[in-house]
Amino acid sequence: MKSYRDLHVWQNGVEFIAEIYRATESFPAREQYGLTSQLRRSAVSIAANVAEGHARLSTREYLRFVSISLGSLAETETHITVARRLGYFDAKQESQLLGRCDALSRMLHGLSKSLRTKIRNQAEK
Repeated sequence: MKSYRDLHVWQNGVEFIAEIYRATESFPAREQYGLTSQLRRSAVSIAANVAEGHARLSTREYLRFVSISLGSLAETETHITVARRLGYFDAKQESQLLGRCDALSRMLHGLSKSLRTKIRNQAEK
């Protein structure tokens, strides 16, 4: 794989960022520096850490950044849940966004498993 841009997890992550930005446009102005900002930043962090990890020189470093992406994903899920409880999302929006989070989680876990296997194989050589 030549570029992180070729990774489906990165591509889906970027699409998810756009969805989050659109979904938070209707949040109250008082949330601009609160939940809106936190939700957007955590969503951006998912794809950004995949890209940064891919650019690192070692597989072990890459795996660490994928782990950070998983943490950012959990943070994003939490923000989505809080937004629903505050009435900023309806149940359908929450379900759709959490469904996207589940798909990203599966992709990130798959990438993590692949990187761990690669590290094991390198150690055996």
